[in-house]
Amino acid sequence: MIFRRKNRAYSDSELMQQIVSGDQAAFSELYLRYKDRMYYYFYRMLGNSADSANDFLQELFMKLIEKPESYNPEYRFSTWLYSVANNMCKNEYRRRGIRQEFQEAEALEPQIDYLSDSSIEHEQVVEKIFATLDSLGEEHRSAFLLRYREGFSIKEVAEILELPEGTVKSRLFYAKKLLAEKLEYLKDEIEF
Repeated sequence: MIFRRKNRAYSDSELMQQIVSGDQAAFSELYLRYKDRMYYYFYRMLGNSADSANDFLQELFMKLIEKPESYNPEYRFSTWLYSVANNMCKNEYRRRGIRQEFQEAEALEPQIDYLSDSSIEHEQVVEKIFATLDSLGEEHRSAFLLRYREGFSIKEVAEILELPEGTVKSRLFYAKKLLAEKLEYLKDEIEF
């Protein structure tokens, strides 16, 4: 959806410039464009907690209101917004004392054994994929969601996560490998 005023469509960057000037309608439009995607991102990154996702969503947009000039229009707005969201998640992990190390594949044991029945509903398949995804470490889950859920390029994921592209590729490879191993019996229903 593109915000129009006087038959003119505004990009995210143009809306941010208007927000810097105090335009509340521009803020409302950006909020409507991104609230669902950002909620989903926070929900998945913060342990599937609706309360945490809502709190972080509100905090993210408060940051945007308080310091809209921190956005650099030379970059895509969505990349910048996800960078801010990713940094918020990292700070929360530190606050909670969650370690940010790679998890060993042997330590990942999602509760999906009962899915050997071939009459699995699509919703159950999706639920089990996300249960397995949630068992990945934050660094792998974040890269996977940004690439495959949000559709960012490898380069954009690298910018958001502030990592070299090779590291992003490695994390994506590792995440896909673990998901494929854990969900092998669903391979006909899942495309990676």
